[in-house]
Amino acid sequence: MRKLFSAGHTNGAVSFPMLLMRLVFGGLILLHGWPKLLGFASKKNTFPDPFHVGHAVSLGMVVFAEVACAIFLMMGLLTRLASVPLIICMSVVIFVVHAHEPIDKIELPLMYLAAYLTILFVGPGKVSIDNLIA
Repeated sequence: MRKLFSAGHTNGAVSFPMLLMRLVFGGLILLHGWPKLLGFASKKNTFPDPFHVGHAVSLGMVVFAEVACAIFLMMGLLTRLASVPLIICMSVVIFVVHAHEPIDKIELPLMYLAAYLTILFVGPGKVSIDNLIA
């Protein structure tokens, strides 16, 4: 009962939740990005282009973040580095693409952003390839 109300933590108490967070939020965004990768040719001319770099380039950057970085995140490989494009992607969705929308339209990207920021600041945890390399 004492542990239930304890503010202290062990490495295991942080590492398992970080593994869970990496797998859940990496897997969910991968499921979101995979259809974009498969339908790249059909979406490349109509995808939102908020920074005027070209529809295909914008889609390519999003696919890179949502597929490649999600896979790295799930593996725990270059975890902090892989979280940066995901943070940028979610920030663009929240603050540029849906900037004038009500909170119910951006609550999912906000949750993703919070998770990726947590991963950036806390790190991958012990159950990761990063930990094996270091």
